[in-house]
Amino acid sequence: MAFINIGFGNIINSDKILVMVTPDSAPSKRIVQKAKERECIVDATQGRRTKSVIVTSDDHVVLSALVPETIASRMKSESIKETENEN
Repeated sequence: MAFINIGFGNIINSDKILVMVTPDSAPSKRIVQKAKERECIVDATQGRRTKSVIVTSDDHVVLSALVPETIASRMKSESIKETENEN
């Protein structure tokens, strides 16, 4: 299990992430709206502009102020560290 910083000291279990998308498209806006209606949304933007929408395996939606590429690169570097520690 690895935790990834998604901005402003907020962390998420990287094993639970299904998809990360930008919030600009109509489908991602619908995902956010439906999550708000179901009350299963976590706003980790600290009042900043939402730059990524993260959907988790337990059907929660997490909003982050970091772009998906930044979070993905953090996940990649964390997996490299785990691989090095295993060897």
